Amino acid sequence: MSVLAFALVSAAPAFARHDNAPSPEKADPTDQAVDPAIDPSFDAALPPLDAVQAPPAVGAPTQAVTTQAVTAQPGTPPAVAQPASMQPAPAQATADPELAQPLPPLAGFDPTPDTSKASVPSTEETRIRYTVKVEGLSKIGLEDEFRSLSELDSGKKKAANSAQVAARAKDDVALAEKILRSEGYYDGVASSTVAAVPGQPGQVAATISVTPGPRYVLSSIAVTGAAPEPTTLATAALTSQVQVGKPIRSIAVEGGEAQISLQLPERGFPFAKVGQRDILLDDATHGGDYTVPLEAGPKSSFGRVRPDGKGATLFTEEHLAVFPRFKPGDLYDSRKTDDLRQALVATGIFSTVAIQPIDTGQKAADGTEITDLLVTEEKGPWRTLAGSGGYGTGEGIKAEASWTHRNLFPPEGALTVSVIGGTLEQGANVAFRRSNAGQRDKTFQIVGGFDRSNYDAYEAKSINLAMNWSRQSTPIWQKRWTYTYGAELIGTNEKGAALDATGDRPRRNYLIGALPVQVEYDRSDDLLNPTRGFRILARISPEASIQSGFKTYARLTGQGTAYYPIGKSVVLAGRVLVASIQGANLDDIAPSRRIYVGGGGSVRGYGYQQLGPKDAQNNPTGGLSSTEFALEARYRFGNFGVVPFFDGGRLGQTSSPSISHMRYGAGIGGRYYTNFGPLRLDVATPIARQPGESKITLYISIGQAF
Repeated sequence: MSVLAFALVSAAPAFARHDNAPSPEKADPTDQAVDPAIDPSFDAALPPLDAVQAPPAVGAPTQAVTTQAVTAQPGTPPAVAQPASMQPAPAQATADPELAQPLPPLAGFDPTPDTSKASVPSTEETRIRYTVKVEGLSKIGLEDEFRSLSELDSGKKKAANSAQVAARAKDDVALAEKILRSEGYYDGVASSTVAAVPGQPGQVAATISVTPGPRYVLSSIAVTGAAPEPTTLATAALTSQVQVGKPIRSIAVEGGEAQISLQLPERGFPFAKVGQRDILLDDATHGGDYTVPLEAGPKSSFGRVRPDGKGATLFTEEHLAVFPRFKPGDLYDSRKTDDLRQALVATGIFSTVAIQPIDTGQKAADGTEITDLLVTEEKGPWRTLAGSGGYGTGEGIKAEASWTHRNLFPPEGALTVSVIGGTLEQGANVAFRRSNAGQRDKTFQIVGGFDRSNYDAYEAKSINLAMNWSRQSTPIWQKRWTYTYGAELIGTNEKGAALDATGDRPRRNYLIGALPVQVEYDRSDDLLNPTRGFRILARISPEASIQSGFKTYARLTGQGTAYYPIGKSVVLAGRVLVASIQGANLDDIAPSRRIYVGGGGSVRGYGYQQLGPKDAQNNPTGGLSSTEFALEARYRFGNFGVVPFFDGGRLGQTSSPSISHMRYGAGIGGRYYTNFGPLRLDVATPIARQPGESKITLYISIGQAF
């Protein structure tokens, strides 16, 4: 070290100014500073480096240090002499055999650590417990919201160590400040402390302290960047959620902007876009000026509904034109666009359907932009297996299974094959159905099949063929007016009422033609499970029967149902039905076409078709008129319900309905509510039971009784 110090001191004269050097005011003005790195005199003044000795290695034996002189050539940097102790030793004296081995290739190196012997602590191990205290939020009504999102509270007051508690507390501080800002407390601050509880080892106390500060309110609200009409609409939509003088709440602000995005497309502006909001806060007045930029786009009217043309087109433009509930030229309304999409989904033809408004750039006569709707569709599964079943006293067990191909005959030409199996009825049917046939929700159907029934009232073997047109309600669009009309042709071989107590029941052949028409007016609030409103139904079926002569008659039915809610859990429901057959005697009508009363869909407490006159063998004979009523109190709790009910009815042998000699039944039912309707189980008993009538009747099916 002494040699090195000397060298540094000896080098000083080459670039340092000494005391005897000329003073600055006496210096030659031509003198300039010289860089030592390129000054030859500086190099010459340095001592030779061969005089510098390296310090001995720590712990190494002291050795004599020798140097080897190296003569430098002119113009070259001085060579450095190496001490003998620093020169490489002979290999045979110092080489380590391990170090002499070649390094392994990097490609063969495995960086995965060996954890087979590592001891990993369980993450479920709880070392400490903690308490949580929140200060400052309860007085502004935000503590419950904070605790529902708190990391400390969600940790169940357990942690592996205090550092984990501190980390959770830090997250909760950020959460508290975020909640404050979302409610208008922009100056609010939060802090946390985590401290050990004296005298309770393994227990710490976490405290979240909040200072809300003043609450900011809206000083002004403005919508900018759009024409007067959309600006007025947007301002009305925005101020339905936020008002001047009210606190600046993020949920209200976002709700107002969402209302703009929702309402403008409903009022003719399908391309409206809400820009980035700006709220300028004033910390002196604690107010905020709220500005929303709006790109309204052109006011538009409906144009064409057309497929996108990509891939296979399932519906042509002609068939797509059946579905809209608007006409070309009508003011654009996004609600009608959504209704169109839902109607397309309801066909069951598509797995997904998307509808996008497209600005054509063309002007309508009223000055609006013509906007086409581009339909993007994706094929869904077209085949369906379905089944249903039930049980009723007098009806026995009955089940039905069906297979349907919804688009076997495009567009929307479906084929359904169904089979009925039961203890008292068996049969099969094939049906072709064209949905949305020329008009939305209008259906054309042809059904053919055979049926074998063996009830107490009659035994029948029938072949039937029917076709009809109908316009019915759907879960998407529950219509006020619906209708069905068509024609039926039935050939049947039937056993009717017994003529004496021991003889066989006579069997006859009938050929029946009918032209049924049905109309319904529906003001209820739900198609499957109504809770308020009413429905009125009227049905007339002119019929002709050939059996040892030609007979004509008409079957008439009228029914009304009403639903009235009491509170949130109870619905009072009522039904009244009157039926009549006009123009024929009872013997002229096939037993299967007569009127019967009793059963799960009629008067409960009596077996299927069992209420009314009986023949010599105590079998129902049917009648020419009926009067029925039913009352229910539907109490629902969650997905379950209890329904006490009281029914009454009468079957007459003449064509004039009457309320004389009514019979009654009462009981209680259970309901389990599903997304496709309630599952129903009813137990009933007849009032003033007569000999031969069942004490208890049971009905199991899907759907309400009415």
